[in-house]
Amino acid sequence: MKIIRMWFKKVFTSVTIMVIPHGNHRPVNLKIPAAILITMILLAIVGGGYVSHLAISGLKYKAQHYAMAEKLNYYSGQFYQWASTMVALKKVEGEFRDLFSFKSKEIPDLIKELKKTIETVDEIKDYLRIQKDIYVATPRGFPVSGRITSHFGKRIDPITGEKTFHSGIDISSNLGSPIHATADGVVSHAGWTQKSGFVVVLEHGCGFTTVYAHNKTNAVKVGQKIKRGDIIGYVGSTGKSTGPHVHYEVWENGRSVDAQKYTGTTGRA
Repeated sequence: MKIIRMWFKKVFTSVTIMVIPHGNHRPVNLKIPAAILITMILLAIVGGGYVSHLAISGLKYKAQHYAMAEKLNYYSGQFYQWASTMVALKKVEGEFRDLFSFKSKEIPDLIKELKKTIETVDEIKDYLRIQKDIYVATPRGFPVSGRITSHFGKRIDPITGEKTFHSGIDISSNLGSPIHATADGVVSHAGWTQKSGFVVVLEHGCGFTTVYAHNKTNAVKVGQKIKRGDIIGYVGSTGKSTGPHVHYEVWENGRSVDAQKYTGTTGRA
């Protein structure tokens, strides 16, 4: 008991704290029980630790918030790119749908439509942009071995019996014979038209376009780059045709011209 009384006596013994202000003011003596002073010190230590903990937590939260914001910005950017890509793909899909919707068009109408469409099809546009060699772009020779059975210009249509303008030359050949490109180029159309059957159209640059119609099958696809002599299809009699042949056209600067002047012959391959 004596020890406990001595301990209580020491704990509650007053401690004098002297505060000395600047200037001529009198010092101030503060008497505070030792127990209260110890309690205040402990509270200050605990409070300081808690404040430090809050500060550290705040910094961590700020860092996490910044990281989350960065992720959100990244995913927002990715989403925007994906959305832009989807829009671009839908646009290209629409362009190619337009490109292949020529089932009821004649060759001159088809060429006009293609001229508009190829401006937006990158593979064809890029090829024409870099194609500057007039030699490789100029059509030469026959697309097949055979004989010219119908020339360029006015004629009697063998199907209707009426006077019409024939925008190409007809070259009779064996069914299934390979059809060759007459110049380097890129495929702008490979599909079907009601009158001309399976048709391939090549863009060569330097203002030249060639057309190969009534094919049994086509052997190329849109956007494919072609070298002179490559096989682009096979001789057939599809569409409105009286027998196996290739209807061959050459277009120069947007108008059809006599393809025979580019074959280098007078009538036979």
